[in-house]
Amino acid sequence: MNILHTIIDTIEGLKPLDKAADPLAAVVSRAVQPRRIRNLLSGAAIGHSVHPVLIVVPSGAWLMASYLDFAGGKSSRHAADLLVNVGIVSAAPAVITGLHDWSDTQEKERRVGLVHAAGNAIALVLFTASSIVRLRDHRVLGKLLGLAGLGSMGFSAYLGGHLAYGSGVNVNRTAWHELPTEWTRVASDADVVEGGRHRTEVNGVPVLLLRNGGKLTAMDSVCNHLGGPLEEGTVEDGCIVCPWHQSTFRLDDGWNYRGPASVPQPVYETRVTSDGFIELRQPVS
Repeated sequence: MNILHTIIDTIEGLKPLDKAADPLAAVVSRAVQPRRIRNLLSGAAIGHSVHPVLIVVPSGAWLMASYLDFAGGKSSRHAADLLVNVGIVSAAPAVITGLHDWSDTQEKERRVGLVHAAGNAIALVLFTASSIVRLRDHRVLGKLLGLAGLGSMGFSAYLGGHLAYGSGVNVNRTAWHELPTEWTRVASDADVVEGGRHRTEVNGVPVLLLRNGGKLTAMDSVCNHLGGPLEEGTVEDGCIVCPWHQSTFRLDDGWNYRGPASVPQPVYETRVTSDGFIELRQPVS
């Protein structure tokens, strides 16, 4: 096992971090409860998380600032200083969206996320200090502070990559779920009563069957946000609410009415046969 894997394993096992992480996550969760805030910060409008998009600006600005500091010469001083300040200003929306995404994590992912956030906070402090001393024409100290900030940001980026690609945080949990395109018998129509829930499985895909207002819905039962069990959710105003983080999906078409889910929930075509059985299939485009 290489040293980076050892570091990750160590952070994931640091249960004392929960004393700081859990109260902070609770505060953030309360702050983002309104639907408009949830949808804005979760990326519902663009179809995926906003945070990875926003981090490109400060990280790119600070990286190029350090490059110009050491390879650009005197003529690049103004550009380097400007890039440092661009990174500082653009860090705010990246921090806000990152906290939003992190607040829904638990245990190991929450601990790694806390250290990830701390690394970025240190980077922000170091680059802010670098900007201040640059204004006072202490260029060598400004460069060194920026270089230290770049190192902190790089380590934090590694942790962020682990959260996304190693732990699957904010990865669509239904992306590989597909039903047959041919009609497939799954249940008796009598098993799906008004207001009830009936969970079945088709080709390894868990499917939730329910009736609301007499209309039959077949929806992937795994919430695409972080895998919550939709069969345990509540039905409100023609939508189903995930019990874990309150992502809300329309029963008609699976549209993500409220985040943190940033993509619609898969909904499948249904029909009831003449002999009283429910059949499903993947929507045919």
